[in-house]
Amino acid sequence: MASDAPSTRFIVIGGDAAGMSAAAQASRGRRPVQTTVFEQTEFTSYAACGLPYFVAGLIPDADQLVARSPEQHRANGIDVRTRTRATAIDTERKVVTYHSLDDDRTGEESYDQLLIATGASAIRPNLPGIDAKGVSGIHVIPDAVWLDEILSTRSPARAVVVGGGYIGLEMAEAFALRGLDVTMIEMLDQPMATLDPDMGARVADAIRKLGVDLRLGTAVTSFDADTDGWVRAVATPDGTVDADIVVLGLGGRPNVGLARDAGIPIGPSGAIATDARMSTPVEGVWAAGDCAESHHRITGKPAWVALGTHANKHGRVVGLNVSGTPAEFPGVIGTAITKVGDTEIARTGLSTSEAVAAGFDVVADTIDGSTRAHYYPDPATIAVKTVVERGSGRMLGAQIVGGPESGKRIDALAVAIWNEMTADEFGQTDLAYAPPFSPVWDPTMISARRAATRAD
Repeated sequence: MASDAPSTRFIVIGGDAAGMSAAAQASRGRRPVQTTVFEQTEFTSYAACGLPYFVAGLIPDADQLVARSPEQHRANGIDVRTRTRATAIDTERKVVTYHSLDDDRTGEESYDQLLIATGASAIRPNLPGIDAKGVSGIHVIPDAVWLDEILSTRSPARAVVVGGGYIGLEMAEAFALRGLDVTMIEMLDQPMATLDPDMGARVADAIRKLGVDLRLGTAVTSFDADTDGWVRAVATPDGTVDADIVVLGLGGRPNVGLARDAGIPIGPSGAIATDARMSTPVEGVWAAGDCAESHHRITGKPAWVALGTHANKHGRVVGLNVSGTPAEFPGVIGTAITKVGDTEIARTGLSTSEAVAAGFDVVADTIDGSTRAHYYPDPATIAVKTVVERGSGRMLGAQIVGGPESGKRIDALAVAIWNEMTADEFGQTDLAYAPPFSPVWDPTMISARRAATRAD
């Protein structure tokens, strides 16, 4: 039966994971919602995590990264306005000012409920020469399409990746797969700073195994260009590194300027402050995705974790609340996974240093094992590290670096940490076993059991 209640006017700023998840959920809700989405690009609902794999040539068409196009969302009753940038929010009048990039038109739309899902932006340091042609981030589909075109048309021979985090690793692999000589420059003494140093050292070995020239503890000071303005080298205190193409993989920052200008509070993490419902302290205003804070289930503090998994869940929670079904986001523990070459890298919870910084007294144990029974063909090596609270034995974090079939083991550890299991309890968990899949004692269980012994 159709409702006679007036529709809630719901405006969403940002049309990717969080924004469109909220819009789609609201359209299916218990009460009528009239949804308008402002998205400054021409794309909606695309998989940013897949961009390096498109550049690598593993995904033939960038359109495959789009889960749902603007036209598909419009067919479901959502007013999606692409190439339209929200420029201001007036929370007293409950109005959003926008600018249409195609016809240079400006206007206002009023709202009852507003979601800010403005995402994050790649860090681009203010260094000499950074605006040279050929120095790029990879954050949105046009970035990846441009890189693919350059690789096809200019045929660069030498690539430099600045930064050794997730994007850095994935882009180093992408360039290697496209046949380039690759140098990775990382200012810290290890890649993957979210891992403990001993596990980061294993990742460094995997990067070098891929044929990448890894420069650790090295800062970039400038970018040199040729007479056409195209990058030709990256300068460091130890000399220059020749480059035909450069990708910046230095992480991101939440896009909070629009919210800050409107007087919407920014939390201690630097992202927009939210509660468990993803509501901001300003009535009728929500925040979700890479611009919003989450609650960290282990530390109990606000955290900024920019992942598509969380963005989609944030958006669903907002969409439910806006359309009449109470919902809360339960928090994050920082589970993530990637790969470089045939080495899989995963982590969840707190690293040793993070746990100590959060005030925990911890022990940790790292074991080397095998992904399969020792007698079964083609086993891969795997290292598992478990971080445990001394005394209670509560699992606080885990890390995995290993060959094929290693990484997704992190999910079992994440579930255990999410539910505050002790290492001893996890060491006795009923995990599946058969020789092609694991030894009788899975390496995750051995690591947990040894950590439990040390935690007593």
